[in-house]
Amino acid sequence: MIGSKRGFRNLCLALALGACAALVGGCADVFFATVGAIAAENHVDERTGITFDAEHGLKLDVYAPHGAAAAPVVVFFYGGSWQEGKRRWYRYVGDALASHGVIAVISDYRKYPDVQFPEFMDDAARAVGWTRAHAREFGGDVRRLFVMGHSAGGQIAALLACDRRYLAIVGLRPRDLAGMVGVAGAYAFLPFVEREPEIFGNDAQGRYDSQPINFVDGDEPPMLLLQGTDDDEVPPHNAEVMAERAQAMDGTAQLKLYAGVGHSAILLAFARGHAGHSPALRDTLDFINSTPAATTSRMPTQ
Repeated sequence: MIGSKRGFRNLCLALALGACAALVGGCADVFFATVGAIAAENHVDERTGITFDAEHGLKLDVYAPHGAAAAPVVVFFYGGSWQEGKRRWYRYVGDALASHGVIAVISDYRKYPDVQFPEFMDDAARAVGWTRAHAREFGGDVRRLFVMGHSAGGQIAALLACDRRYLAIVGLRPRDLAGMVGVAGAYAFLPFVEREPEIFGNDAQGRYDSQPINFVDGDEPPMLLLQGTDDDEVPPHNAEVMAERAQAMDGTAQLKLYAGVGHSAILLAFARGHAGHSPALRDTLDFINSTPAATTSRMPTQ
């Protein structure tokens, strides 16, 4: 028998998790609303719907610990095959990080078919530039700025960290980041299958540029690559070869493989009461808290 509101909400989340494979359309809204309702029990400062790109109507949400001072900051990019997803669905990620002393920024970016690669990368870079310019307003330390993403969002975060062209549009370099966290990210996903939409165009250059592994040269910030071994959407090979390349180029990359964990469960470990799905939250916090601050004092262009 469930004897509390907390217990009832956790039961709702358990039922929603059982239907995770069916997340489409309105079903996804219901699922993430359930997860978000549980997250609301945490006491963090939320500022939602902040416009960072008025021209394209792009907004972001900020989740900060009460009384944050010189806190690390993470800009999170959600997945959805570069075609789906809403930032409000990932309130639970922002809440989980803020509840452990990390300021979380969850950002919009434009999606296919409205845009193709690399336009959404420009959106991501502008979100990072805005965050770095405003981090102190939320109690953040600009030298401890991380990018993070799940699935397609992992590819976005990795390209920001490895391909210097994107952050350059806001006057930054990859090494201005303290680190990158990839959660079941897509880093080396060629060849495409026939049904793959032309998100990255149909020319060789676009497809080459879409692969973060092609830009690992040892000058990227430290990377943490989290991956479930039972992921049938983004195969573990992506994280494994990305870590190997970084290490071969004298870069820093930590690879964490979670046995029996699938593509969605690895991120749902951030939801309240579901850390048992994987140690992803704990490993993320350990990485953020142990990674040295970036030494640069550069500020982004506005």
